Amino acid sequence: MPTNSNFNFTKNSAVTLELPFSEHVEELRQRLFLIVGIILLFTCFAFVEVKSLVKILELPINNVKFFNSRPGNILFRTVKIAFYTGLLFSSPFVIGQLILFLLPGLTKKETKVILPLLISSLILFGLGLAFSYYTLIPAALNFFLNYSEEVLEPFWSFDQYFEFILVLFYSTGLAFQIPILQILVGLLNIVSPKQMLGAWRYIILVSTILGAILTPSTDPLTQLLLSFAILLLYFSGLGILF
Repeated sequence: MPTNSNFNFTKNSAVTLELPFSEHVEELRQRLFLIVGIILLFTCFAFVEVKSLVKILELPINNVKFFNSRPGNILFRTVKIAFYTGLLFSSPFVIGQLILFLLPGLTKKETKVILPLLISSLILFGLGLAFSYYTLIPAALNFFLNYSEEVLEPFWSFDQYFEFILVLFYSTGLAFQIPILQILVGLLNIVSPKQMLGAWRYIILVSTILGAILTPSTDPLTQLLLSFAILLLYFSGLGILF
């Protein structure tokens, strides 16, 4: 039968073992609060500047008239646009918080690459938005305009147009994070660079499927452009790992 001293030792050891886990949960809770706070901050800023934001989103397409079905609908939609925009621009911060949360599980050598990864994530996210704004959105919208030319007058719903653009922003911005995810997976030794290279046939198939899923439009041009961008990003991340 164990003595009281042995029992107390076992009890204290259990508390000691549970303590790191509780600290881990507390850190996660704090980071989640930070994420929610930054999303609200970006959302409030976007709502204040929502009219300027709407004008910027209308620039990729010309000669199109928009209609609003109900008088009060515009207020609800601007709040929705502001929230989606706040969520969009806070995405790099969310990714950064997730990377920082993984820091304790990395070695000193791996920790040194975290800051470059965070900076690269921001740059890639900005490039994704630019690629979507200047390439994907005009390509998709012009495809639909040319397809219906001389048959239908371009008279589009305000709601559907901005949802289409915001979804394309989200999908492209997240797709441009592929090299960051590859490097993290490589650093954590989950998948080796050789295994990533060996799966290149599957990656071509997956990029084609993702191009079809992530683009809200049904035109083949936009899907092919996004699929090509995903392939280029994947092999760029692979080149960094090698």
